[in-house]
Amino acid sequence: MSGIRVLAGTRKGAFVLTSDAKRKKWKVDGPHFAGWEIYHMKGSPADPNRIYASQTSAWFGQIIQRSDDGGKTWNTPGGGPATNPQGMPMGESNKFVYDGVPGTHQWYDGTQHPWEFKRVWHLEPSLGNPNHVYAGVEDAALFESKDGGGKWQELSGLRKHDTGPKWQPGAGGMCLHTILLDPANEKRMFIAISAAGAFRTDDSGQTWKPINRGLHSQYIPDPLAEVGHCVHRIAMHPSRPKTLFMQKHWDVMRSDDAGDSWHEVSGNLPSDFGFPIDVHAHDPETIYVVPIKSDSEHFPPDGKLRVYRSRTGGNEWEELTKGLPQRDCYVNVLRDAMSVDSLDPCGIYFGTTGGQVYGSADGGDSWNPIVRDLPAVLSVEVQTLK
Repeated sequence: MSGIRVLAGTRKGAFVLTSDAKRKKWKVDGPHFAGWEIYHMKGSPADPNRIYASQTSAWFGQIIQRSDDGGKTWNTPGGGPATNPQGMPMGESNKFVYDGVPGTHQWYDGTQHPWEFKRVWHLEPSLGNPNHVYAGVEDAALFESKDGGGKWQELSGLRKHDTGPKWQPGAGGMCLHTILLDPANEKRMFIAISAAGAFRTDDSGQTWKPINRGLHSQYIPDPLAEVGHCVHRIAMHPSRPKTLFMQKHWDVMRSDDAGDSWHEVSGNLPSDFGFPIDVHAHDPETIYVVPIKSDSEHFPPDGKLRVYRSRTGGNEWEELTKGLPQRDCYVNVLRDAMSVDSLDPCGIYFGTTGGQVYGSADGGDSWNPIVRDLPAVLSVEVQTLK
């Protein structure tokens, strides 16, 4: 019988939530790595038993964890904090030493620009090989491992882009937080950086193109600049990889040409500020967002926790509230804290900074708390099990 595994990364550990296809009763396993921040966990599309996790602390630095049995047991591919995976700057010091200069990186033009490794924000296993995984880090850079997380190599073409000196940190840091792999073109990848914008590669990461035309950001010197936009999250449906949806720092956006141009689809949302955005597993025109009041007030408008759904690819939105608190609710839902399963009907899941993980087994029509009172939830990812 098929089932669901929900992976919740929190401020104080990792939790694995499992259920059968009915998605009514849940088993909660955890915390794994208790006391550590787990910024992101994600399972491999090529192996349902393979899971990667980003484990970090201000004291010990960054560690990559891997499970080969669905989260029951874990191992550090490159060893413990003193013998971490090669190629990615990890361990007790978060300063990346490059060419003998601590905390700096030598760019393509020979000049020195500050760069400090802080943490891994996002892990993205490849679509066909469970040992091939990408990592988006802060300060913004992209790494890959082809041996299951043991050794890492930077795809340095991204940081060598000539717009690099113009990138600025968002409120959460200058983080590479989104990685999308094109199932129709193995050489194409999309990434998003806060606060630089979205970028695309068509040659497996050797070169990159900013894809921010149509974005408008009033808080930067040039509102229509090529880079500098604070993109919170991008999403796509695998059946239509040229159609992208974006939750930006203000504005929900859509592109139908692989990011070459964008237009706003915020429509009748109560606020077009938010963090996560996701697409229904079976309908590429159905998308979900969680509006937040503002960039200074990170809680739902009117204290009502509402998911909004558009069945038309944007502009027309309906509020989904059944089972969600509609008074005195002041939690936030972070950028990596929403995901969908591939069952029918499609399940939608999200976690809050208040420690709740909510699930809907009917496409968002109704919601139930899977678990309450976890530490603040940083990420939610789903594996559909067969």
